Amino acid sequence: MGLLLLLSTLFYVNADANKPRATLTAGTTIIPAGGSVTLSCSVEGSAGWNIYWFRSDSVSSEIQLIREGEANRVISVSQGGLYYCRGGRGDPVFYTEESNEVTITETTTKPRATLTAQSLIIPVGGSVTLTCSVNPSSSSGWKYYWYRDNTTVDVVSPSNGQISVSQEGLYRCRGGRGNPVYYTEDSQEVQINKIVTVSGADSSSSPVWLIVGLVCGVSLIIILLLLLYRCRQSKCKSLFFSCCMREFIYYTHFNYSHIYVYSDR
Repeated sequence: MGLLLLLSTLFYVNADANKPRATLTAGTTIIPAGGSVTLSCSVEGSAGWNIYWFRSDSVSSEIQLIREGEANRVISVSQGGLYYCRGGRGDPVFYTEESNEVTITETTTKPRATLTAQSLIIPVGGSVTLTCSVNPSSSSGWKYYWYRDNTTVDVVSPSNGQISVSQEGLYRCRGGRGNPVYYTEDSQEVQINKIVTVSGADSSSSPVWLIVGLVCGVSLIIILLLLLYRCRQSKCKSLFFSCCMREFIYYTHFNYSHIYVYSDR
């Protein structure tokens, strides 16, 4: 009986020693804000292994089976914690040794969006291009949310994050990704202005006012020259200016658009 127990113990010890061991690797150990990291579990030797994924956090230290018996050896995770894996196959299931442990950390600081403008002035009948971006060190997959004067303007999915605007206002943007959506900090605000043009009615009347102003200016010059002439011809020797004005008014008569100057003697 004792011999049988010894042989059984040796059998299980030998079986455990021959178990393959799973290996866990991570693309990165830091989860970017609103993003995820990729974990890969592999087993050396023959194929056909299903993968079992485990996670524990620093709060409860409770080990959770997060994925069970999947053929997929690569997963994405968005929660921090201590991860490990193991393989299993057959019926009943034969398990590998547990893999090494990998600690994944979440980023706590929100990235900030950056807004750049092609121009701050919208040309007549045109538009300007605005670009929203998130720090390149963050992972991709951002959608961009645009606001003008605190009103939502648009949601843009392409990676370049560009929109064309033809309305003036105070613009800002932010990035968002994931489900539920994780948002970046808002970008700085950029004021976009529009060139104001003179209306058709005002612009058509401009030449008329220009001509009127020119005629008035020429008429004033002629009047001043006539006044100077009369003053030089005047016999007043005292109070020169007031005397000139009296004689000019007396001898100068305006008749509509014609000016008649009469001799005093």
